[in-house]
Amino acid sequence: MAERPQQRRDTRPAPRLLRAAGTLEEHRATYGDLPLRAFAGEAGQRRLIDTVRRAGLRGRGGGGYPTGKKLAAVAEAGRTPVVVANGCESEPASSKDRALLSYAPHLVLDGAVLAAHAVGADRVVLCVERGAGLADRLEQEIARRRTDPVRWEVARLPRRYVASESSALIKYINTGDARPTFAPPRTAERGVAGRPTLVDNVETLAHLALIALRGAEWFRAVGTDTDPGSTLITIGGAVHRPGVYEIAPGTRLGAVLDLAGGPTEPLSAALVGGYFGTWVTLPGNEPLPLSHDPAGTLGVTIGAGAIVALPAGSCGLVETARVARYLAEESAGQCGPCVFGLPAIADDMEAVGYGRCSPAVRQRLTRRLAVVNGRGACSHPDGATRLVNSALSAFAEDLQTHLGGATCRGAAADPLLPLPAARDRDGSWR
Repeated sequence: MAERPQQRRDTRPAPRLLRAAGTLEEHRATYGDLPLRAFAGEAGQRRLIDTVRRAGLRGRGGGGYPTGKKLAAVAEAGRTPVVVANGCESEPASSKDRALLSYAPHLVLDGAVLAAHAVGADRVVLCVERGAGLADRLEQEIARRRTDPVRWEVARLPRRYVASESSALIKYINTGDARPTFAPPRTAERGVAGRPTLVDNVETLAHLALIALRGAEWFRAVGTDTDPGSTLITIGGAVHRPGVYEIAPGTRLGAVLDLAGGPTEPLSAALVGGYFGTWVTLPGNEPLPLSHDPAGTLGVTIGAGAIVALPAGSCGLVETARVARYLAEESAGQCGPCVFGLPAIADDMEAVGYGRCSPAVRQRLTRRLAVVNGRGACSHPDGATRLVNSALSAFAEDLQTHLGGATCRGAAADPLLPLPAARDRDGSWR
């Protein structure tokens, strides 16, 4: 069993990020001026990176990689870098980044300017999905920041699941094609226009701005020793108040669900970490601490910061089959595990979910999951197989019913996990 992170006393921090500071004037009144002078010169750049490293900030886009290490790698690359702020949020179960960009856009923009200063970049590209008017509003707010020492751009990416992957962002900026590329090289070595590139989630950059303003110890006052600070999560499903919340890493799953008003009806499970995440059975796992550190026997992490509560009247196998089909359709189609493996897995999951499953189908699905996992050009197949494997484990009792040729009562329930409507999904990668 993975060791649980040490939890600090403050598990319900006062809002740090979502303080409704939308305009530049509101932002300056709430958070203060951009602290560039405090980190002037090359010595200041190094001190800013060291401050972020001491704060222990980890990426909030899903991977949880230490931000200080990423900054240092780009700063040491030897050429003028580019900063890419990732606000695409292609995860259908999450809306935290859109909320942050709507309520506190200048906190993100301050963080991007400070990150650019830390690594010596002169160009910042803010990436968001097309539609909903968010990009237009961000361009208006950027236009008001006349003294920023960087050149701003806003890139509007197609609404595709893997288009927010870091290499996909860079490929789109360079070529207009939003499909991931094969690694290496790392983006820190060669990215936008062949220059070293820092790619950070917009929430990560917002935290960076607060660290520069208030210091490493202030940031570490909440969270855990290995995953400090606060983090935004989206809570959905069968809860009274679905929405975006700010929590301290290490907060237990049951307490997180209580933030959203608690369940509207008895629950059978919760999906933790979004569609590349893990199904956790309920009741019984309410004490599970949520952070970027693996917890429990399944190694559950908070991932993309999305949690969906599944009512006992819904079928987790059917819900997983729906998402598996969506993930297969959202493949970039550039490698065998995605082109052949994910559609085959989706076929088998649909057979499992809708009562057309036999032991032979179950065994075939197990083989396919093992073959696909770890063999993709990007992490897309790994995320899909993680989701399906966790569903087969969490809903083992339902699986036995389905293997008998029947479906459980929950198979007829209305769909729960959010998926974009066909009319809202881009068919192109450009």
